[in-house]
Amino acid sequence: VQLQASGGGLVQPGGSLRLSCTNTGVTWRDNVSGWFRQRPGKEHELISCISRSGETVFYAGSVRGRFTVSRENVQNTDTLYLQMDSLKTEDTAVHYCAATRKYLCTVDGMDYWGKGTQVTVSS
Repeated sequence: VQLQASGGGLVQPGGSLRLSCTNTGVTWRDNVSGWFRQRPGKEHELISCISRSGETVFYAGSVRGRFTVSRENVQNTDTLYLQMDSLKTEDTAVHYCAATRKYLCTVDGMDYWGKGTQVTVSS
């Protein structure tokens, strides 16, 4: 199983980025999936989760109203997205996608992790 996050970069405060996560070996519909981040000097934290059906989503309070999680199947490729708008300097972090066959979406509970992608918000 391999997950790969991409789409990070350098953006000014107030700007937007869209992260993508592709995978081999994981069917998003069979897994709860989510986005996490690790800010400098901090522990991993949960940003957002999406249920197997895609009908239920969760956002951490720090990103609610600014970030949107979604999934899309294009040409038989399932991709998990995180649209990040109104970015703030405190959003600077390495961002990871992850998935689990369990029903909980927590840092300790994820079964599969992708390599992270750096998001830097700076003027």
